Amino acid sequence: MDAGSGGGRDYPPKTPPPPKKPVSPPFPDPPRPKADGRVATRDRRRVMMAGRRGVNWPLERQEWTPAVAGRRVVDQLRAWGHRPDEETVAGVVALLVRTAAADGGTRVSLHLADEKRHALVLVLNHCPGMAAPSDHVLQDLMALGVTDCGTDTGEDGRRVWALLDL
Repeated sequence: MDAGSGGGRDYPPKTPPPPKKPVSPPFPDPPRPKADGRVATRDRRRVMMAGRRGVNWPLERQEWTPAVAGRRVVDQLRAWGHRPDEETVAGVVALLVRTAAADGGTRVSLHLADEKRHALVLVLNHCPGMAAPSDHVLQDLMALGVTDCGTDTGEDGRRVWALLDL
């Protein structure tokens, strides 16, 4: 070998192979049914209206939110083929949203479901640890003509709901 030959190599060095994809962690086991046929869920409880069609909207806590929420519910009920009493529905939704918004926080969520000529309207305030509202809210809802109404608290905040005949 002479010094000018470059050490006997007349080709570029071999490039290393690309790195292999890292191993993915295993998927979690699917929930197992309990003895009564229900599926176990995580500890976090969420609003759930299963077995019926539904829709929900996140809403800001603003002065115009109750009116917007009422229009959305009326429009959605019409889209589903119902002929709601607009004034009653808008009044109920506005009261529910005002009640949830009065608890503080920056947002509320509005949930709507229908089944067998009834509409369920539920508003969640997303403020955990709230006490139940006074009974006058439920009395006001009943005075507006709802079929049933109620409130409860959970880990995700306080829920106020009303059931309307369509």
